Amino acid sequence: MVIAGKSRGTSGTVVRIITKKDQVVIDGVNMVKKHRKANQQSRKGQIIDKVMPIHVSNVMLMDPKDGKPTRIKVTRDTNGARQRVAVKSGNAIS
Repeated sequence: MVIAGKSRGTSGTVVRIITKKDQVVIDGVNMVKKHRKANQQSRKGQIIDKVMPIHVSNVMLMDPKDGKPTRIKVTRDTNGARQRVAVKSGNAIS
């Protein structure tokens, strides 16, 4: 879920992660109109909706219990494997 910016309050699935810039691309969030110039051979001029990346600090994971944004903590389960847990509800995040 996006917590800051013009797309605040919207949610979607993460499509791509850009680690060098600490950004994520979320499906259907932060849409921008791109003007495409016409080409003589085949392409005609048009306006395309394009998804742009958003900074990681403006995004939070959603709590599986109530669907609200929450912080996470990493704990160990009984087998010793790492597990992400929502801070608000204590439920595991898959």
